[in-house]
Amino acid sequence: MRPLWLLMALLALSQALPFEQKGFWDFTLDDGMLMMNDEEASGADTTSGAPDLDSLPPTFSAICPFGCHCHLRVVQCSDLGLKTVPKEISPDTTLLDLQNNDISELRKDDFKGLQHLYALVLVNNKISKIHEKAFSPLRKLQKLYISKNHLVEIPPNLPSSLVELRIHDNRIRKVPKGVFSGLRNMNCIEMGGNPLENSGFEPGAFDGLKLNYLRISEAKLTGIPKDLPETLNELHLDHNKIQAIELEDLLRYSKLYRLGLGHNQIRMIENGSLSFLPTLRELHLDNNKLSRVPAGLPDLKLLQVVYLHSNNITKVGVNDFCPVGFGVKRAYYNGISLFNNPVPYWEVQPATFRCVTDRLAIQFGNYKK
Repeated sequence: MRPLWLLMALLALSQALPFEQKGFWDFTLDDGMLMMNDEEASGADTTSGAPDLDSLPPTFSAICPFGCHCHLRVVQCSDLGLKTVPKEISPDTTLLDLQNNDISELRKDDFKGLQHLYALVLVNNKISKIHEKAFSPLRKLQKLYISKNHLVEIPPNLPSSLVELRIHDNRIRKVPKGVFSGLRNMNCIEMGGNPLENSGFEPGAFDGLKLNYLRISEAKLTGIPKDLPETLNELHLDHNKIQAIELEDLLRYSKLYRLGLGHNQIRMIENGSLSFLPTLRELHLDNNKLSRVPAGLPDLKLLQVVYLHSNNITKVGVNDFCPVGFGVKRAYYNGISLFNNPVPYWEVQPATFRCVTDRLAIQFGNYKK
C-alpha cells in the first residue's frame, strides 16, 4: 500500500506550492494559507496536471528492480543503500523514488527508456556528478527533487517539460546565465540551503523563466537580488544576512502575493520601498532588527498578514497599519504578530487596529530581554 500512498501524495503536489517544508511528502502543504481569505493568495499556478494514468500503455508488472516495490507505475527504491540507479525499471513508470541511498553519479543511460516519467526523487543521496545527457530521455518529467546531495552546480540540460525543481541543501555557489534556458514550463524553484551570495547570480541567470515561486533561504545573501523573474508571486529569502531594504530593491516584483524576509539582520526599510508591492497579501519580517513598524503598510490595500515579532520595535503608532478613513483598505488584516518586541502594549491605542478582523488576530507581549 505504501507505493499507492506515494502516488496519491504526488498527485496532491500538483495542486499547491509550499511555504514551510516539514516532511518530505508534505512540503507543499501551505499552513500560511489559513490566514488568507483571498483565493488568489497562494500564487500557485501549475502548468499542467498529474499524468493521465489511463492513457498510458499497460503496466509491465513483472519488471521491478530487486529490492524495490513496484505498483501502479510507481517504483519505490528508497532506503536500500543503492550505489547506482537500478536497472530493469519498467518503461511505463511515472514516479521513481530513489531517495535516501548512496548514489554518487547519474550516468548517461541511467534513465534510458523512461519517457513517461513524471516525477524523479533523488533526495538525500551523495550525487556530485551528472552526465550532460542523463536527463535526455525524460521528455515528460515535471518534478525533479534532487535536494540534500553534493552538487556544486545546477544540473545541465534539464528537461524542457520541467515544472518544479527542488535543489536545496547542496553546495551550489553559482547560478550562471543560461542554465535555465528553454524551461518555459518551470514555475517553482526551491534552492535554499546553498552557499549562494549575491555575486553568485550572473546577470540574466533567470532569463526566460516565468516562475511563480522561488525560495533562496538559508544562503549568504546580504541584499535582495535584483534580477529575479518579475512574474514571481512568492519570494522567500528567510535565514540570510540581509541588512536593509532600499528604495528600488522591490521595484521589479510588483506581482508578489507573499514575501518572506524573516530571520535576517534587517535594520532599515527605506520609505516607499513597499509601495512597489500593490498585490502583497503576506509579509514576513520577523526575527530581524527593526526598531519601528515599516512605513507604507497602510497603503497596501490587500495586505492581510504581517509578521513583525522578535524585532526591536519600541513604539506602535495609531496609523502604522491602517489607512486614515473608511473604505480604503480592500482586505482587512487577519494576522498581525508583534510579540517579543520591547513595545509597551498597554500604551497602544485601540484605534491602531481598526482595520483588523478580530482582536484575536493581534499577537502582543512575551518580551524577554
